[in-house]
Order: sequence, then C-alpha cells, then structure tokens
Amino acid sequence: MPAQTDAQRALGRSPEQLSLEERARLARMSVALEIYTPETLPLRRIEAIGNSVEDCARMLQARGLDPRRFEYVRLPAL
Repeated sequence: MPAQTDAQRALGRSPEQLSLEERARLARMSVALEIYTPETLPLRRIEAIGNSVEDCARMLQARGLDPRRFEYVRLPAL
C-alpha cells in the first residue's frame, strides 16, 4: 500500500518537503499542521495524515495531542 507508506514517511515533515511522487500519491488526503501562535512558533510539519479530518484527529489523539491545536488542509492534486 504505497500511499500508507508515504503517509508514514510524511509525518514530521513540511508539506513543501514532499517530493512530486509523494505529493501525487498523497493527493487529496487531509493533513494536520500545528496552528501557529507566537508562543509556540511551530514548524510547518505534518503531524497526522488520513483520508479525512476525522482520521487526522484520531491519529493526533492516539499520539496524546489535542486536535483543536491543529489546522487541517487537504493536499492538492497535481
């Protein structure tokens, strides 16, 4: 399942760091990125990835993270 493998490899990376091949396989998947605040200054990196926002929220909760502290975007198709 290449998309699942790419999803695992994408965690912790910035969406801009994904290769064109990875972007093509992950197109239209939702990702969770920590919301920027001056206090946290988070890196723009993928913290969860799934077929829906709900999948992302479940992945974040499983990791002990608060889903409300993240923004959710859908990776665009190439």
